Amino acid sequence: MSLSGIQGQLLEVTVVGCNKLKDTEWISRQDPYVFLEYGSSKFRTRTCTDGGKNPTFQEKFVFTLIEGLRELSVVVWNSNTLTFDDFIGTGKVPLQKVLSEGFDDTAWPLQDKKGRHAGEVRLIMHFSNAKKTAKSPAPSAPSYSNAPPYSAPPPVASFPQARYPPSGYPPAPQYASYPPNSAAYPPMQYQQPPAATYPPTYPPTSSYPPQSAYPPPTSSYPPQSAYPPPPQDPHNYPPGPYPPAPYLYPRPPY
Repeated sequence: MSLSGIQGQLLEVTVVGCNKLKDTEWISRQDPYVFLEYGSSKFRTRTCTDGGKNPTFQEKFVFTLIEGLRELSVVVWNSNTLTFDDFIGTGKVPLQKVLSEGFDDTAWPLQDKKGRHAGEVRLIMHFSNAKKTAKSPAPSAPSYSNAPPYSAPPPVASFPQARYPPSGYPPAPQYASYPPNSAAYPPMQYQQPPAATYPPTYPPTSSYPPQSAYPPPTSSYPPQSAYPPPPQDPHNYPPGPYPPAPYLYPRPPY
């Protein structure tokens, strides 16, 4: 495809951010920014304060294309307040893909002054006037204009009418009803239970107080001694006090 005829057309470039940049600071975090250059057009992004190795910008710039110039220059710097800015890395961005397809989203590598890898910068580019060729149909695909007219398929052979109902399913089996037919079993006779009386009566089974089954005792209390009584005193003196009272002598008259 020829890329001629791009003179004066517009190219949109969005600086998304950077990844894994070379760190030029020893103590604090670096403050990167991106510088773009295409022909005489030069643009600079804002400074991402404390962006470190992975700053984010999300800034869009518009370049006027130049016939025969198919490359965009990118330079990343570290902003300093008291001294000159530190160079981090640079890279070249080819424009063949975005001019032919109209879109390009790629992370481009950067190199430091010694040619070593210094990180990546991600750019999203749009070109609205890209000339895209229409894709021809595959040779095996049939042409719809020459397709034969649609013909309905032949009718399906008919089968004899089934014995089943219109639903198309065999009838459900008829199970015996429950409870079973009462003619096969004799009827049950219900007997009325006797009426309960309150309070309930019970036959006497014992008398109170209970009668002892043993004969009454024949002995008397106190029990009688089996030994004979002691002999009686022949003088029949009345029993005196025990112990005997002391003798009382009359007081002499003096």
